[in-house]
Amino acid sequence: MIAGRDFTVTVGKKDVVVAVLPLQEHWLSLSNLDLLLPPLDVGVFFCYKKPVSGDTLCFGSMVSILKKAMAQALVSYYAFAGEVVPNSIGEPELLCNNRGVDFFEAYADVELQNLNLYNPDESIEGKLVPKKKHGVLAVQATGLKCGGIVVACTFDHRIADAYSANMFLVSWAEMAQSKPISLLPSFRRSMLNPRHPGCIDASLDDLYVPISTLPPLKENNQPSDDHLISRIYYVTAAQLDELQCLASRGGSKRTKLESFSAFLWKMVAISAAGDSAKTSKMGIVVDGRTRLSEGCTDKESQMGTYFGNVLSIPFGSEKVKALIEKPLSWVAEEVHDFIKNAVTKVHFLGLIDWVEAHRPEPAVAKIYASGSNEGPAFVVSSGQRFPVSKVNFGWGPPTFGSYHFPWGGSAGYVMPMPSPMKNGDWVVYVHLPVRQVEFIETEAADLFKPLTFDYLDLV
Repeated sequence: MIAGRDFTVTVGKKDVVVAVLPLQEHWLSLSNLDLLLPPLDVGVFFCYKKPVSGDTLCFGSMVSILKKAMAQALVSYYAFAGEVVPNSIGEPELLCNNRGVDFFEAYADVELQNLNLYNPDESIEGKLVPKKKHGVLAVQATGLKCGGIVVACTFDHRIADAYSANMFLVSWAEMAQSKPISLLPSFRRSMLNPRHPGCIDASLDDLYVPISTLPPLKENNQPSDDHLISRIYYVTAAQLDELQCLASRGGSKRTKLESFSAFLWKMVAISAAGDSAKTSKMGIVVDGRTRLSEGCTDKESQMGTYFGNVLSIPFGSEKVKALIEKPLSWVAEEVHDFIKNAVTKVHFLGLIDWVEAHRPEPAVAKIYASGSNEGPAFVVSSGQRFPVSKVNFGWGPPTFGSYHFPWGGSAGYVMPMPSPMKNGDWVVYVHLPVRQVEFIETEAADLFKPLTFDYLDLV
């Protein structure tokens, strides 16, 4: 039983869902880009209101549908049914042994409309999103007092990025509706093989670092007054258009993501005005699938179904004082400049070669290794391809869905996603220090509106 301020979650039955067809046990090596991820778990959850056919489709029936569909989906997505183990040189590898997925059934004595979506630390973390203790993927289905249901997953980031997880979620939903899988995953690691000889640009040493070169983490058992917290906000399309207009005043039109990220970087810097001599860093997660397939139609199709991590995290570093004093258009230009060097085939091929040159030494994105004493640092990961409306298991699309990533490091994390209302609005998951969150809510209250079901369709 998990108690909280607003409601109690009772976790009941636990099953292990395996692929419906027997799978031959085999090893699947991680790609060089997978190896850049430390052991991190990522959560994602979906909220569904009571089915229209609620009299016949009870919680037990929905759970049965979820389990049966998952067993079918795991035949193609067998990586999620395996487990990560170290190989002879200490690198992680995936043992595809159909160990299965831990599936938890739970009940929460709360109605969907009373879930505090704005504060997932209170309503989601440790309650509705499962803690993964074994394997690669864990799932929890939680029945609600109103007859609705929350379906949540936690997966190992070393095995899948958000693009890969999204493919699985849609395929799982398609299986539940007896539809054919629209995107069969590809596990062809050869598509991300290093070149021989490699060709490494020196700039990659500014973005990634071998873990052995980092200073040891200091033990600190005292709770911090400025620890990281999670919040979810609603940002309207009109406000995004206004931000984009302000960010584009330098003469070049900036994307909504560049404009929003620049504004957030500026806000974070202003919140640190007392440390204006310090440097602030912001990274943007870049997906390399389309970049690696540049100029090759066949590879574009293959990379479009590739399952695994194909990410890079370029970042910018500027003095807090400059970010405060310069106009938004200048900050947006800085964002554009550090992204443009990473959205190329050359960059990703070089990154693959860089990892190869350092193996078996583990490495990590340098911005994630930024210490809080160096100045504020955070990463923005676009979730605009989050297919929330497609995760329909047969009782209607979700009223709401979001990723959940309180990853535990000192750098913040922000993910803007499309509103399930499909009207151009954004839902923004934020994991930042308390001081930054409080400042943003005070100074940018018109933009960052705490998410409530008033913005969503509960009818």
